[in-house]
Amino acid sequence: MMTTITDPDRYSRAIALFDAANAEDPNMEAANDKLRPKELLYAERMSEMLARFFPDASEAVKLAVRAQHICRWKIPRRDYPMTPQGYQQWRTTLYKFHAETAGKLMQRAGYDDEMIERVQKIIGKRGLKVNPETQAMEDVVDLVFIEHYLAGFAAQHPEYDEAKWLDILRKTWRKMSEAGHAFALSGKIKLPEHLTPLIVKAVS
Repeated sequence: MMTTITDPDRYSRAIALFDAANAEDPNMEAANDKLRPKELLYAERMSEMLARFFPDASEAVKLAVRAQHICRWKIPRRDYPMTPQGYQQWRTTLYKFHAETAGKLMQRAGYDDEMIERVQKIIGKRGLKVNPETQAMEDVVDLVFIEHYLAGFAAQHPEYDEAKWLDILRKTWRKMSEAGHAFALSGKIKLPEHLTPLIVKAVS
């Protein structure tokens, strides 16, 4: 049975506010021979993957998935040290920023504090592996990465050898649930053809 949206008009307002914010992204990405704001395209891909992977997802997960990268360009990676510690600091700052930004827009749309906190917990990746809603979003994040961004990431890093790629893929795999694993290997997502043997090797 499909999840019931408690107030469809309020939900639509929130999604529209998320999309309007992401439409301001100055970074563009090509999709279907058309340039789109990068984070708006990412948000749409996240929602599309969720609909395929977990159509019965809760309203909170649907909202969190749409806002997971909201306004990400405002906190660029280059503003933090190019070290593992700098990367972690950047990611921690982003989680807080995305959660706060989504919460403010949800408030404008008419959501109460309880639902806002629930969505912020998911976006902040709190309770990974123990909170089913956070885990559902993490699965979607990883499935979208594999289908839409893994090939581009590989093209940006031709210096990576097989061992490095196996490490990256195994780390991604460990973050996913068994349901996510099954979906990724079921033929329901498009694997990058030239990386498929590596993916299979990494998860076997």
